[in-house]
Amino acid sequence: MPKLSDLLFVSSNTHKFIEVKKILNSFGIQIQFSKLNLEEIQSNSIKEIAIKKAQDAFSKCKKPLIIEDDILHINSLDGFPGPYSSYVQKTIGNQGIINLLKKNRSAKFISTIIYYDKNNFQSFEGKLTGSISKSQKGEGWGFDPIFIPKNKKNTYAELIDKNNISHRYKALKKFSNWYLHK
Repeated sequence: MPKLSDLLFVSSNTHKFIEVKKILNSFGIQIQFSKLNLEEIQSNSIKEIAIKKAQDAFSKCKKPLIIEDDILHINSLDGFPGPYSSYVQKTIGNQGIINLLKKNRSAKFISTIIYYDKNNFQSFEGKLTGSISKSQKGEGWGFDPIFIPKNKKNTYAELIDKNNISHRYKALKKFSNWYLHK
């Protein structure tokens, strides 16, 4: 079994690392952080984007690693922003998303975790349905101030238990179950 401290999480997003670290710690997995800007190809497939990021990360780090990529899928916008979520966040932001929506505000977050080492890769996906709020609420990062998980009244940014229910948690739980038993 690999040493649990030999695993890297590679991302340019420190906020994401903090969440991933807390979640993986709850499963008994310790990770190290490598803050890198990774090549992000343009594709309609989040899994394809994540695999390419993992390959780029491994070529730079040469250690077993995981990367996480996620998308916001808004039903009334035919899945937009989808794999372009990061670009949309940088350009029109949360208020721009809110302005695009009329009545149907249903959405889902999808997280893809890719484990990559010199021999293979594994992928793990987590989904959480919900809706887009009519205004920004809370002090979170990314789309957290506008995403309300199903059966909740508050946005991700307002929730104390976000890391116990999120799309990222669901994907990391699947990863952890696999990693601890491989």
